[in-house]
Amino acid sequence: MGYEKFNILKSTTVPLSIENVDTDQIIPARFLKATERIGFGENLFRDWRYNADNSIKKEFVLNNDTYNGKILLGGKNFGSGSSREHAAWAIYDYGFRCVISSFFADIFRGNCLNIGVLPVQVSSEFLNKIFECVFKNPKTELVVDLNTQKVNIPCLGISESFDINEYKKENMLNGYDDIDFLTNMKDTISEFAKNTPL
Repeated sequence: MGYEKFNILKSTTVPLSIENVDTDQIIPARFLKATERIGFGENLFRDWRYNADNSIKKEFVLNNDTYNGKILLGGKNFGSGSSREHAAWAIYDYGFRCVISSFFADIFRGNCLNIGVLPVQVSSEFLNKIFECVFKNPKTELVVDLNTQKVNIPCLGISESFDINEYKKENMLNGYDDIDFLTNMKDTISEFAKNTPL
């Protein structure tokens, strides 16, 4: 199952300036029964978005119409805790295509890359500048360029580079998951097998 190609993303952001956001906060364990990737977005940050009686917590940023966009800004150590891939599914299904933080848990980072969410790790200083701009002007747009591996803050005229595994980068540029990648190489694999003695 592939996903949207990621090349250059220009978008406003949703600022979640909370550190140590773990996967149980991203998608609580009681919502992990489904095995397909769809339908998890409605329960993204469920316990932070809703009260016990299902009324909306107006103070939570996802419930604030002031902020929107395809980029989620997170505090340091985003995606810690258990290895559930459903956390990445929920972020994608909600509509986010990129999460920016100053540090990601490794397993969460991998789960995001597997399903088309780009985890962009920047310095704490650069992240703070983004938060400052967004809080000052919620219409602030960022430009995330996967080809050049840079995040740009056009209103400040500054940018910062980020790292990504080359294989995962190519997959995201093409909208491939691991199965798509292998399927796309079917002819190459067949040719290699045909010309390689047993």
